[in-house]
Amino acid sequence: MQASRARLFKEYKEVQREKVVDPDIQLVCDDSNIFKWTALIKGPSETPYEGGVFQLAFSVPEQYPLQPPQVRFLTKIFHPNVHFKTGEICLDILKNAWSPAWTLQSVCRAIIALMAHPEPDSPLNCDSGNLLRSGDIRGFQSMARMYTRLAAMPKKG
Repeated sequence: MQASRARLFKEYKEVQREKVVDPDIQLVCDDSNIFKWTALIKGPSETPYEGGVFQLAFSVPEQYPLQPPQVRFLTKIFHPNVHFKTGEICLDILKNAWSPAWTLQSVCRAIIALMAHPEPDSPLNCDSGNLLRSGDIRGFQSMARMYTRLAAMPKKG
């Protein structure tokens, strides 16, 4: 457990330095528990998520970095690889392709890349996956844009 704390503390210091470098990701450690983090990520441009800010919750195991963190969306998102109700994310690096070289920051980057390039063949959200698999790109994009507007954009007025 000491090694995981040291690693997370090192990542915390990196995040403080990188704030200016990566404006798309804002990673925050819980004040009372270094194993709990949240992130705000910006929806990638030229996607239905553009303009949205999505909140992620990280639960880091004591075996980190040998085991991946559990990450889920707290903000509702219409995406084939994200469970609509729980926010669970289907991403290989969070499961069997994890490597200790990954950091919480690079996990956020990978999630942003997944938002831009969904994998409809392994859906957690079947409605979203079916729209993409059947070639209804317009239908998928309009649903994803609608949920982005409803859940991930600041309310005006």
